[in-house]
Amino acid sequence: MLFLAFNTPDDKEKFNYLYNRYSRLLIYKAYEILRDYSLAEDAASEAFIRVYKNLDKIEDCDAGKTAAFLVIIARNCALTLLNKRRRDNTANIDDFDLPAPGDVEDSLISECSANELMQVIDSLSDNLKEPFLLKYAYNMSHKEIAKLLGQTENNVTVRIHRAKAKLMQMLQKGGYRDGQKSI
Repeated sequence: MLFLAFNTPDDKEKFNYLYNRYSRLLIYKAYEILRDYSLAEDAASEAFIRVYKNLDKIEDCDAGKTAAFLVIIARNCALTLLNKRRRDNTANIDDFDLPAPGDVEDSLISECSANELMQVIDSLSDNLKEPFLLKYAYNMSHKEIAKLLGQTENNVTVRIHRAKAKLMQMLQKGGYRDGQKSI
């Protein structure tokens, strides 16, 4: 049995609320990946251990971004379990060259409207969207994201850079140039 030591009664109440509200959703999301109910329960349990470790990052338990945060964690726990089963077929992200970061992406992304940006972000693949949102929506460091997603910091850095580059490309196709919407 797992024993979780909470700093305050409010933390315990928050965790219990999150568990009661989202446990079935996390099991369901993990089951979509694993196709095995007992493994999905294991993934959801691991996800809640990670939630416990990052409880201070959650402000509003009923917010949509909280549900997204928890689903990201559960999805990655499920993928970790799945990858352990297929260990022979994995590639090491450290084998790839890390492109130099650019300032153009930051200025372009910061200038478009939040609504337009969210539509473009939603179109990213999950493996790019998750670290990007954890970095910019939750202000998590690459190290925290890596620990949360069960990846290396280098992997997280690469994915965030790729997400920014993809966003810049999609925004430029949408008429943005150097942070200004073309008319």
